[in-house]
Amino acid sequence: MQPLQDSYRQRGQRRALVALLREQRGIRDERVLAALGAVPRHLFFEPAFETHAYQDKAFPIGEGQTISQPTMVAYQTELLGVQPGHQVLEIGTGSGYQFAVLCQLTTGVQSIEFNAVLYERGRQRLAALGLPTTGLHLGDGSLGLPALAPFDRILVTAGAPALPPALLRQLRIGGRLVVPVGTTDPGRQQLLRITREGPEAFVREELGDCRFVPLRGAAGWQG
Repeated sequence: MQPLQDSYRQRGQRRALVALLREQRGIRDERVLAALGAVPRHLFFEPAFETHAYQDKAFPIGEGQTISQPTMVAYQTELLGVQPGHQVLEIGTGSGYQFAVLCQLTTGVQSIEFNAVLYERGRQRLAALGLPTTGLHLGDGSLGLPALAPFDRILVTAGAPALPPALLRQLRIGGRLVVPVGTTDPGRQQLLRITREGPEAFVREELGDCRFVPLRGAAGWQG
């Protein structure tokens, strides 16, 4: 595990990244920008690849997965509109970076990871950062986390072949689901925001093309 070092240079790189997100990428939510500014992204990289940490790009983390591009992390988080006290479910812990960002916005964050290797790496990394690993779960995120539902916000960080029905059911009325969906190509998706307005009433917004790794599980691509 990489030592927890956050140097003056690294803090400066993070400030420059936040400025890029604000001034050139259109991120306007200052709470989201502050959250990204607070999380040392380089600690989610192996030391040999640390120079890539503050570039605005996705990067492989092993097991066929990636740490998402900072612009996409900020944009999805902004779309969620997380408020203090919200109960949030993240599908796809991955490196743990998005989880760490969400934890800056509310204390009620749960996250599910399908891959056991990534789950253990993420748990160790987040524990070293002092973040609440009791919110981390190993399992099929496409089925959600019914024991702790309903959730105010649900964020899916992998591309689904369709809207996972379990996630819709676990969304609180008034809640939001942000999910990439691609019905024919697991490498290309449309980013959707779903708002639950009633027991059977959902409003769907299509927010542009995106690329995520495929969602795994019963309601994912291998299901």
